[in-house]
Amino acid sequence: MLSQPSRTLNGSACAAEHKKSMDMGNQHPSITRLQEIQKEVKSIEQQVIGFSGLSSDKNYKRLERILTKQLFEIDSVDTEGKGDIQQARKRAAQDIEHLLKELEQNANHPHRIEIQNIFQEAQTLVKEKIVPFYSGGSCITDEIEEGMQDIILRLTHVKTGGKISLRKARYHTLTKICAVQEILEDCMKKQPSLPLSEDIHPSVAKINSVMCEVNKTRGVVVALLMGVDSSETCRHLSCVLSGLIADLDALDVCGHTEIRNYRREVVEDINKLLKYLDSEEEADTTHAFDLRQNHSILKIEKVLKRMREIKKEFLQAQNPPELYLSSKTELQALIGQLDEVSLERNPCIREARRRAVIEVQTLITHIDLKEALEKRRQFTSEEHPCHKAVWEVLGNLSEIQGEVLSFDGNRSDKNYIRLEELLTKQLLALDAVDPQGEEKCKAARKQAVKLAQNILSYLDLKSDEWEY
Repeated sequence: MLSQPSRTLNGSACAAEHKKSMDMGNQHPSITRLQEIQKEVKSIEQQVIGFSGLSSDKNYKRLERILTKQLFEIDSVDTEGKGDIQQARKRAAQDIEHLLKELEQNANHPHRIEIQNIFQEAQTLVKEKIVPFYSGGSCITDEIEEGMQDIILRLTHVKTGGKISLRKARYHTLTKICAVQEILEDCMKKQPSLPLSEDIHPSVAKINSVMCEVNKTRGVVVALLMGVDSSETCRHLSCVLSGLIADLDALDVCGHTEIRNYRREVVEDINKLLKYLDSEEEADTTHAFDLRQNHSILKIEKVLKRMREIKKEFLQAQNPPELYLSSKTELQALIGQLDEVSLERNPCIREARRRAVIEVQTLITHIDLKEALEKRRQFTSEEHPCHKAVWEVLGNLSEIQGEVLSFDGNRSDKNYIRLEELLTKQLLALDAVDPQGEEKCKAARKQAVKLAQNILSYLDLKSDEWEY
C-alpha cells in the first residue's frame, strides 16, 4: 500500500525532467549561442580579475582581443525582434563590457602605475650600478644597498585595498627586487672559497671552471630578473645552470673531503640562482601573493585579535586601575609572540609585523599614561607651573589617544580631521609652555611633544588603508 504513492511521485519527477529536457531541446538557437559565448567568457573571467600587468603587456592584448571578439559575436546574434532574446543579448554584452573595463582599470590603476614607477627606479639602479659590478667595472657601495632597501620599503607601503591584481603586481615586483638584494648580500657578506689548486685532483679544474661560470651568471640573472637584458630567458638559463649541476655530479671526488665540500658549495650557489629564476613562475601557480592564509600572517592576526579584546575591555572598564598590571603583562607577552613570527624574507610580512608591534605598543603607552595620571591625582605637593601645564596637556592627550585607539576609518572621515586638529592644538599648547630654564621642565615638555607626535603617526597608520 505504501509503494503506490512512491511510484506516482517518481513518475511525476520523471515527467518533470522529461519536460525540462524537451524545453532545452526547443530552446531558441540564438539563446543557445549566447549561452555558449557566455561560457567562453566565463572561462577567462578570473584571468581578467587577477590581471596584474600593464596595458602594453602581451597578455593584456590577448585578453582584450578575446573579449572584443566575443562582443562582436554577441552583436551578430539575430534577436528576430523578440524581447527575451534582446534582453539576453544585452545582458551578455554588458557582462563583457564590464570585464573589459575591469581589465583596463587593473592595468591603469594609480597604485599599479605607482608600482611600475618604483620598479623602473630599481631597473635604473640595476642597469647603472649593479650589472657593471659583475663585469668588474664598479663596486657595490652602502649607498646602492640603501637604495635597494628604500625601494623595497616603498613597495611594501603601496596600498592594494585587497584587490587581487594589485597584490599580485606588488608581490611579483617585490619577488624580483628581493632576489636581487639577496644576490648582492651573498656577494658582499659571504667569503667565497678560493679556487683550489688544479694539481690536487683532475676534477678541480672542472669545478673551478664551473665556479667562474656561476660568478658571471649572477649578473645575467640580476639583469634578467629586472628586465634590463632581453638576450636571455629564464627557461634557457635554468637549463644551462641545471647542466652545470649535472656536470659537477658526474665528477669522481671520492675520498677527497676538501674537493667534495668545494663542489657542494658551488652546487649550492647554482641552486640559489635556480630558485630566483623559478620564483616568478611559482608566484603565479601557488597564489603566494595572497598572504591571508600565510602561517606568519595568521599568527600576527591572532595577536591583533587578542590585543583588540584587551583594548575593548580596558577602554570600557568602569575601574581601569584594576586592569593596569594584568593588561600590560599580557600585552608585553603579545610583543614577545610577534618577535617570534617568521618573516620568511618577505617584506610584506615584515611590514605587517611592524604595524602590529606599533598597535600593541600604543595600547601599552596609553595604559602607562593612564596609570601615571592616576598616581598624579594622589600627588598634593606644589609643582612648577611648567610641570602643571605639561600634565594638563598629557591629560588631554590621554583622552584623545583613547579616541584614536577606537578610530576605524580613513583620512576623509570628519572624525579623522577632528582628531588631527585636536592633536595639533595640544602640540601648539606645548609650544606655548615656558620651561623658564628648568631642565626637568624641558625634558617633560619634550616627552609630551614626542607622545603627541606618536599619536598623530599612529592615527595616520590606522587610516592609511594598507593591506598585505
